[in-house]
Amino acid sequence: MNQKIKILVDRMLSGDKPSLARLISLIERESPEVPEIMELVSPSQLQPYRVGITGLAGAGKSTLVNKLTSFYRKQNLTVGIIAVDPSSVITGGAVLGDRIRMQQHYLDEGVFIRSMATRGCYGGLCKAVEDAAKLISVSGKDILIIETTGIGQTETEITKVADVVVMVLTPGFGDSIQLMKAGIIEIADIIVVNKADIEGADILVNEIRNELKYSTRKKDQLVMMVQASNDIGVAELFEEIEKKRLENNLEERILKC
Repeated sequence: MNQKIKILVDRMLSGDKPSLARLISLIERESPEVPEIMELVSPSQLQPYRVGITGLAGAGKSTLVNKLTSFYRKQNLTVGIIAVDPSSVITGGAVLGDRIRMQQHYLDEGVFIRSMATRGCYGGLCKAVEDAAKLISVSGKDILIIETTGIGQTETEITKVADVVVMVLTPGFGDSIQLMKAGIIEIADIIVVNKADIEGADILVNEIRNELKYSTRKKDQLVMMVQASNDIGVAELFEEIEKKRLENNLEERILKC
């Protein structure tokens, strides 16, 4: 057994953020030590609730993640964030646009933020996300927020790693029927129309609700209007996500009985 890896994992399990960051870097680089790292991580440990934030580029996903993180911290819950950004054409790494919008949380010991590049992968995520999410999960975080990159109509991979999926849209992005055809609205548990002060927001909400009546495979989908930058509707969104978390915990307890 590689003692250096074991020491890193032990430190990570005790809540050491630099060790967690180093282990995720090994995963991103597809190090030959990755199988050993994952073997040392116990799947029996408590798992955080995973919130997936997806949607088109420029819809305000990072701003919304920042606001939701603030709500969770007010509840004394620790938060892990994986922000998947487009790959830099120069370095191949993440563009790191989330650092600007989430900078208030970078020095918070109760928040761990990791930017990850898509590195040519499709579906809004990258290959390393699932293993990185497992590491953050066992590091002691209560909530894990995964933000996909805004690549368009193929962001469906988030359903494989999130307990609840929030789709963020804005007025003027295009035809809602085209999104229904692409299937990305159907993956969402909560559909958020952000920048609701823009003309046409109410029309978009009505179009989505009408389309969901006939096209969706999910039950009880919510459609909400928010203005994340102005803190309008974010508290209500947080409450709805928490309702989903409580429902999920109840279902798990029933299954264990």
